[in-house]
Amino acid sequence: MSAALLRVQGLCMRFGGLLAVDDIAFDVAAHEVFAIIGPNGAGKTTVFNCLSGFYKPSHGTVALGGHEVAGLSSHVMAQKGVVRTFQNARLFKRLTVLENLLVAQHRHLQTGLLPGLLKLRSYRAAERDALVAAAQWLDFMDLRSYANRPAGQLAYGHQRKLEIARCMVTRPRLLLLDEPAAGLNPREKDGLRQLIAQLRTEFGVAILLIEHDMSLVMGISDRILVMDHGKSIAMGVPEAICANPVVIKAYLGEE
Repeated sequence: MSAALLRVQGLCMRFGGLLAVDDIAFDVAAHEVFAIIGPNGAGKTTVFNCLSGFYKPSHGTVALGGHEVAGLSSHVMAQKGVVRTFQNARLFKRLTVLENLLVAQHRHLQTGLLPGLLKLRSYRAAERDALVAAAQWLDFMDLRSYANRPAGQLAYGHQRKLEIARCMVTRPRLLLLDEPAAGLNPREKDGLRQLIAQLRTEFGVAILLIEHDMSLVMGISDRILVMDHGKSIAMGVPEAICANPVVIKAYLGEE
C-alpha cells in the first residue's frame, strides 16, 4: 500500500452537548478504496462533512498529502482535489447534463473576467478543453445520448452516474461517495461496483465511501472502518470485519 493521501487523527465533532463523532482516526492511501460503515446514526456522514469542508471539526487533525486541511471550506477542499457526492443526488436539475459537467470545471478555467468578456484566445481554448473533458465523461458514463436533456429528467440511476461524472471531471485526488448505491436496483449496483473499480484503476483516484449495502462494500473495499455511536469499533480488511463479533453485535444486537 502506498503512503497515506489522507490522514485523520483524533477527529471529534460536537453539536452543543452532543458528541456526534468521538476520536476517529484512519488513513486512506493513494488509489485505495476505503469504506466507512455502521448503523444509522453512527456518525458516518458527519465524518464526511468534516472531511469535505461542510463542517469545521471541534477537534482533531485532517492532513491531505501531508498538509493540514481541517476546517477549510468546501470550495477550498474541492480546489485541493477532495470532492463528494451526497445521499440524494444534488444536481443542477434545470441545467442540461452537459451543462452540469461544464459548470463543475469552472475552477480549472482560470481565464479571468476580461478574457471571458473579450472572448480572447485563452478563454476560447479553456472552453474547448472543458467541452472535450465533458464529452469524455459523457462517453465513459454512457450518458452521451442525454447530453442536452435537463438533469432533473434523468432516471435516478443516471442521475447518480452524472453526479459521479461531475466529481470526476474536476480531476480529484480523493472522491467521497455518500451511499452511492442508495435507490439503485441490483443491475445498477453491479454497474456501480464495476465503475468504482474503474475509477481507481484507470484514473488513480482514491475513494472513500459510506454504504449500507454490505455486498457492495465487501466486494470493492480494501479496508473498512466500522463506527457505532460516533466511535470507531473496528477497522480492517473485509474478511476480518465480517467475522468480528463486535461488528456483528453492533448491527444485529444481542439478546
